[in-house]
Amino acid sequence: MLRIKRRHLTVGTLVTVSVAVVGAAGLAQHARTTQARPFSVAPSSQSSTRHLGTSDGSLAPLEDLSNAFATIAARVKPSVVYITVREKSPRFARGDTGRGFGLPRELPPEFREFLRGLPIVPDEPRDVFAAGSGFIVSPDGYILTNAHVVDDAEHVTVRLLDRREFTAKVVGRDPTTDVAVVKIDASGLTPAQLGNSEAARVGEWVLAIGNPLGEQLTFTVTQGIISAKGRGALSLPNSSNRSIQDFIQTDAAINPGNSGGPLVNVRGEVIGINAAIASPTGFNAGYGFAVPIDLARAVMDQLIKTGHVERAALGITVRDASPNDASYAGLPNIGGVVVEDYGSADSPAKRAGIQPGDIIISVDGKPVEYAAQLQEAIAFRKPGDVVSVEVARKGGTRVTTKVTLRRADTGRVASADSDDNEAPNGGESGGVKVSALGITGVSTDNSSVTGFELPSDVRGVVVLRVDDGSPAAGHLLTPATGGPDVILSVEGTAMRTTEDLQNALSHYRSGDIVTLRVYNARSGKRIERVQLRNSASR
Repeated sequence: MLRIKRRHLTVGTLVTVSVAVVGAAGLAQHARTTQARPFSVAPSSQSSTRHLGTSDGSLAPLEDLSNAFATIAARVKPSVVYITVREKSPRFARGDTGRGFGLPRELPPEFREFLRGLPIVPDEPRDVFAAGSGFIVSPDGYILTNAHVVDDAEHVTVRLLDRREFTAKVVGRDPTTDVAVVKIDASGLTPAQLGNSEAARVGEWVLAIGNPLGEQLTFTVTQGIISAKGRGALSLPNSSNRSIQDFIQTDAAINPGNSGGPLVNVRGEVIGINAAIASPTGFNAGYGFAVPIDLARAVMDQLIKTGHVERAALGITVRDASPNDASYAGLPNIGGVVVEDYGSADSPAKRAGIQPGDIIISVDGKPVEYAAQLQEAIAFRKPGDVVSVEVARKGGTRVTTKVTLRRADTGRVASADSDDNEAPNGGESGGVKVSALGITGVSTDNSSVTGFELPSDVRGVVVLRVDDGSPAAGHLLTPATGGPDVILSVEGTAMRTTEDLQNALSHYRSGDIVTLRVYNARSGKRIERVQLRNSASR
């Protein structure tokens, strides 16, 4: 989505690192536009390309492909809409200060800090606009778009391909999936045909249709392929560890303003909602991401029916399985989702006997390869539904259990863990070397760790240092790298002192993989599987 302030053309970007991924709505903060007619494509004719080839028909397949793209574009474009949003913006009276009031979100952090507490210089009130895309899903005016397109909307306007404009109502938003529904008072509209994103394959041709860079380039069609599926863990604005990210990746050109537009297959069916890009500049670099239509459809149906989304939950936090996890559980392939911890004491998964460290490999017989798949498999069930969850454990053990789902609390379903690398303050003094892991640690009852302000019920070994290239490198965090982590247990046996840890690890050989239960003040409890080395190994 494009941000527009009056009629001054300045395009900026929130991208500050070479491969930052940001929502397409947030990539341009200011854009000036001038009135322009909707972009349209004249119908193609076979004679227009005959002179480029020979008379033996060798160009026929190319012409067929070209005509197919033109046909799809002509069929889908009447369903695409141009959305403009007047956003809520803070107003300051003479003598007001930045403290206690919301400063403009476009303001860089260093300027925000500078202005806090200072008198705000009164300025002429200015309307702040944003622009994006969407597509019609019913003849009576329901429109699907991204949640971030209509975020903070005070007034929403929808323009159709035929230039008619309507005031729209936001029916509902779901930031967890970045899906929203708006409604216009109209009839006889042309809805887009919704396809099956699960059946879409990497390598298939797709078209992206939308309104990149404002009014001058509305209803633009670009072409590419599906580059990948199941993309997640993207650092998008307003995302959290509860976000459900299962993006379709495409190299079809997507730019600011394309947010909310359809990604369609060669049958003219919508398989995704264009939502984000990865780019060093804030503009198309060949890496676009779309919300799968199967996920969007489930959200849309609830938003239209009730205006909000209700989800079911297992009550666990999870992460994708690693090579060590797969080896530990005897999995033939690296896949599945590791249970890190319970969301609460009354977690449905806990009651059903699922344990931290279990690797969820299927739900109701359907394979689970990564966290977003598990979130989707559970989230749109109803509270009270019973699901069959298969888990893998040490040495190839498989256990299937029935879990009665509960209503999710504030969107928590099976939350994917996220790391925060800002370290808390705390002392570091001495410590004991644990060679099998390649760490230096100290017991939680040591006076040197009081500065870490650990909860009184957290008992174990505090990780002070991790040797470069050691088994623990990349697994355990120190005070300087987002910790300190506290090792609570080894293979289910509680650790109270460094001596306990050394004794527990002495029963394993170099090359064995062990399960560590770890606590971190910022992210809670989690599971780490580490391949050991003996004290002579380097």
